[in-house]
Amino acid sequence: MELAITSIEQLGITRESILAVPLNNRVEERRLFDTLHRADGISLFDKGAAIGTAFSVVGASIGFVLEWGPIYWGLIGAVAGFILGFLIDVFIFKVVHKRERTLRGKKSEVVLVVECNKEFGDKVEQLLWENLALGVSKVD
Repeated sequence: MELAITSIEQLGITRESILAVPLNNRVEERRLFDTLHRADGISLFDKGAAIGTAFSVVGASIGFVLEWGPIYWGLIGAVAGFILGFLIDVFIFKVVHKRERTLRGKKSEVVLVVECNKEFGDKVEQLLWENLALGVSKVD
């Protein structure tokens, strides 16, 4: 960023015509449960449903031999499997992903606004691309 700003200044554009604004990082933690109006794409239901289905099949199969019968043991297996899958998802979300976020560090993006004549516009755009800008836009 500093190299890009210095290169732009060397073109003849003054410091008063350059504005660099860092974007703020997200402060609040993600919520575990989604609402009707807000969803973040993380589902805690998937593993629970899959493991619950598997445990209910196994429980119903074993239930033919056990005293309460296949229906009760199938339901017990479904509930136990769902709880196990839900706890696995919560553990992955809270422990593993949080550790990955802290290892990556908190990096924020910077928006750079340069006010210049049309003759400098292409040169400034080229300098920003050379300095690995994520995106560049011109407004006439």
